[in-house]
Order: sequence, then structure tokens, then C-alpha cells
Amino acid sequence: LLPATGADPSMFFLTGIPGLEALHLWISIPFCSVFSVALLGNCTLLYVIKTEPSLHKPMFYFLAMLAVIDLVLSTTTMPKILSIFWFNSREISFHGCLVQMFFLHSFSIMESALLLAMAFDRYVAICNPLRYATILTNSVIAKIGLAALARAVLLMVPLPFLVRRLPYCGSHIISHCYCEHMAMVKLACADTRFNNLYGIIITVFIVGLDLIFIVLSYVKILRAVLSLVSKEKQLKAFSTCGSHLCAILVFYIPVVLSSTIHRFGRHVTPHVHILLANFYLLFPPMMNPIVYSVKTKQIRYRVLLLFQGKSF
Repeated sequence: LLPATGADPSMFFLTGIPGLEALHLWISIPFCSVFSVALLGNCTLLYVIKTEPSLHKPMFYFLAMLAVIDLVLSTTTMPKILSIFWFNSREISFHGCLVQMFFLHSFSIMESALLLAMAFDRYVAICNPLRYATILTNSVIAKIGLAALARAVLLMVPLPFLVRRLPYCGSHIISHCYCEHMAMVKLACADTRFNNLYGIIITVFIVGLDLIFIVLSYVKILRAVLSLVSKEKQLKAFSTCGSHLCAILVFYIPVVLSSTIHRFGRHVTPHVHILLANFYLLFPPMMNPIVYSVKTKQIRYRVLLLFQGKSF
């Protein structure tokens, strides 16, 4: 049983999935399976990209960055979630909670930035193919990666301090599987309007701006593809965007749904929201390597060779 209030102000308690506690052991099976696939898939992607010289290209460098981000997102949350499901280990220190929250939100923002960078990569490849190698040099790719990291850190550094300044004189029970910003803010016995406003502004700023630029990139890509005379060339050009479009849908749809339900779905049962929030964290890391392995011929071929035990 969880205490109604935390005797130790530095200790918090995670509930797992409220209302489904009796099913935690069964729920852990798909969670563990998804986590295992995400780890195996992303590590395989990184290994293949690193060891195969023909994949040392901008598109695959961005994909490697995406794989690293997905690995961090998975390992930041899943070990604790599984320990709740398997061992009923619900305790987490307040500072541990802040660290988990910072990494969780920072790397989610970085993933959004990488998807935007990959949209730019596809735009240059299709709209300016002759200048592709001169525009997306290794130096430019490194700067894009550093810019994505800097933006995420700068936007998220204030968050732990904003949460830390709040008094928690009531319940220390976080109705979630992990330390999420709004779930922690709800426990504070003080005015939390600034925290709520900051969270909304960051969400709208990141999701809104990144999506706008991604859509603009694809509008230009679509115009360039439709200007091609041959239908075969049109299909070939647009097929190179298929994996990226899938990655965008896999990432943004759960993010928008989870954020909307969290703020406006007051009548939605808690376990539905918690399951959706976990889905948004676990599904993209699992699906991204699968989508890119299936839809990208160079990766698919080398992954098959790897698992068949043949040399490249």
C-alpha cells in the first residue's frame, strides 16, 4: 500500500497504472517485449550504420542520432516502469524524479528537432540534388545535432527548478509510471499557473513550429516531385520519404493525443491516459528501426546479412 502522504519529503511514489494494479504482471509482458525490440532494433541500426561505409551519408547520420535519442528515451523510463510491474518498487527520490523528468522531456524535444532535420534532408535531396553533398556536409550535420541538443537543454533547464520551488505538503503519490512534469505539478499545494503556462508554451512552440516547418518542407517536396514528367521518377523520388513520413506520424500523433487528453480530457479514466502516455514513449523507439529497416533497401539488405551471419 502507498502512503497518503510522503513521510520523507525527498521521497515520491509512482502508482504504475491506476486502476489496473492487479494486471501489472500481465501488462509488463507487452511492455517488456516492446522495450526489448526497441533496444535490439536501435542498437542494430547503430551497428549497421557505423560498420557499413556506404551508409556514411547525411540521411543515415540523422537516423543514427534518432536511434541514440530513442535508446535514451527508452532506458530513462522503462527500467523503473518494469520494476513497478514486477517488484512493486514504487519509491523514487525527488531528485531522481527531477532527473528523469529532465531527460524525458529534453530528449522528446530533441526527437522532434531530428525529425525536422530529416525533413530538411529529404527537401535538399529532392529539390536540390546537385547541391546535396555541398549543403549537408559533415560539419553542417554536426552543427544541426548540437543545435537540437542546445535547444532541448535550454528549454528544459528551467523545468526542474520550476518544479523544485513548489511546496509538496500533501500527497507524494505520482499517478503515473514515470516522473512527468504535469503529473508532479498536480501534487503541489501552491499556485501552479506559471508551470502550466510554461508547459503549454513549450509544447505549442516545439510541436507547432517543428510541424509547420516539416509541412512546408513536404509542400515543396510535393511540388518538386509533381513537376517530374515520368510517373516512375515521381514514385521513386517520393518513396525515399516514406520512412520519414511514417516516423513523423508515429511520433507526433501520440504526442498530440496524450497532451490534449492530459489537459482537456477531464472525463477520461486515468488508466487510459497513462497507457497512452506510455504508448507515446515506447512506440516510436520500437517502430523507427522497424520502419527504416523495412522501407530502406540499403539498411534492410545489411540487417539481413547481419542476422544471417554473413560479412558485408
